[in-house]
Order: sequence, then structure tokens, then C-alpha cells
Amino acid sequence: MNPHQRKLVCVGDGAVGKTSLLIVFARGDFPRTYTPSVLDNHVVNIEVKGEAIELALWDTSAQGEFEDRLRPLVYPGSHVVLICFSIDYPESLDNVIERWVPEVKHFTRDIPHFLVGCKKDLRDNPDTVRVLANYGQAPVAYAQGEDIARTIGAVYLECSALTGEGVRELFLETTEMMDPKRANQPRRKSGCIAM
Repeated sequence: MNPHQRKLVCVGDGAVGKTSLLIVFARGDFPRTYTPSVLDNHVVNIEVKGEAIELALWDTSAQGEFEDRLRPLVYPGSHVVLICFSIDYPESLDNVIERWVPEVKHFTRDIPHFLVGCKKDLRDNPDTVRVLANYGQAPVAYAQGEDIARTIGAVYLECSALTGEGVRELFLETTEMMDPKRANQPRRKSGCIAM
């Protein structure tokens, strides 16, 4: 039996953990060096509720104007979007509201969105806590993530690509929420596709 194909798109600020999250799920190992991606994808075969799924994972970049023009090209055909931020970088949660939610809502409709707190292992890390305290900040609390998720109409999940905590559960839950009949389609305006 052929697996059902699904597409997951991952967005968020640079260096919040998107690439590591996808690599850990796809390959099972944590990348030890930071390699910024422009657009990258992996395909993973998983089983959810007895159904074989071929899950295409699309990694996007937020590093520059070039990537800002390319990123909208990955949204068509998507079944779910992960909007990622880093628990040790509070500004990345601010950017969820200011940048990522408007972009995702502009380019998608009728598909689930998940807010994902990455780098969960750093929330209680003494060095992280100390460095953020020097700037009058603290790691993002679970309740803060939940509040933002509720505000944007998303499901909230946290994970750590480094330790693997919550990674598999994240992808199983997102895959369960995908409706095969509701793949994102580009918005049409007067016969043209707006991208």
C-alpha cells in the first residue's frame, strides 16, 4: 500500500532550532554545527494510527531578503505549518506575532498551525538564565507560549532537538491533525496566483 503524502512547513527566526528539529526527526542525530538553510526538505515515512504517511518536511530560512522572496513558494500544498521560536531567545516569540503569524495567515488558509517552543533544554540551564538576566530577560515560560498560541489560534508544543524530548511526539501530533483534503492552495486573485 502506498503511503499518503503530507507536507509540513517550518518557519521562524534564524537560529531558533528549526533545522536541528527537522534533522533530529528525519535522521535521528543532532547536528553539532550550525548550518543556515535557505530552503531544504527531508522526507520521513511514519505510521500514524495505522496509516502509512510520507511526510515531507520543509525547512525555511529567515536570514535575508532573498529568502523572504523564496519562502512563500513553499506554502502551496502544505498540510500544516510549524511556527517556531527559541525558549532561550524571547525576541523570537515576539516575532511570532509581529512577523510569522501575518506571513503564515497571508499564504495559508484552512490548515493547522502549531506554535513550537524549541530548545526546551535551555529553560533551566544556569548559563542561559544568567545571560538573559544580564539583559533583564528570562527564558520563555511554558504559560507564555500557551498564551500566544491561544491568541493566534494554534496548538502549543515544546521540544528539545538536543535531548530529543518531545520531538517524535510533536511530529506525531502534527501529522494526526493534518486533513488530507485540506492542502493549502495559493490564493487566487483575478486569474493570477498571488505569491
